Amino acid sequence: MLLVTTIRSMTAADWTAVEEIYRHGIEDGEATFETQTPTWEAFDSGKLPEPRLVALEEDGAVVGWAAASPVSARYAYRGVIEHSVYIRRDARGQGLGRLLLDAFVTAADEAGLWTIQSSIFPENTASLRVHESAGFRVIGTRERIARSALGAHAGQWRDTVLIERRSRVNGTG
Repeated sequence: MLLVTTIRSMTAADWTAVEEIYRHGIEDGEATFETQTPTWEAFDSGKLPEPRLVALEEDGAVVGWAAASPVSARYAYRGVIEHSVYIRRDARGQGLGRLLLDAFVTAADEAGLWTIQSSIFPENTASLRVHESAGFRVIGTRERIARSALGAHAGQWRDTVLIERRSRVNGTG
């Protein structure tokens, strides 16, 4: 049984573990269209500084992370982000995704953000269920949006389910 003792802001020192968890998500082919992990510099410059979280086991090992990017540089969309949540392979299915997602939503609300969105493969039913239980709703399905390059779906057109959560404290909920 995994025991998560801390969820805290991600730092550059966490990158080795974060990158490994991200790489596993890429290799598994059910989390992203990405084909390789970025460098820390690219990740850091492409993600908002907050909320950017890691979940730690009792021994301090990183077992999951969550981060987001702005959806647009336009001022009107300054409170709209697209997020990702990744859990280490051996830690999946133990409720960690929900703990990390809840902490991420709270941090996003505290940062004044009003919409969190993401695209999830329809086959990733665990992620869809966790997001629904955390207050996200399905906006629609983007059919044949892109081709997978890796995993069991390599070369195949894939659908994604667009989800969003509107903040209940920042004026949209």
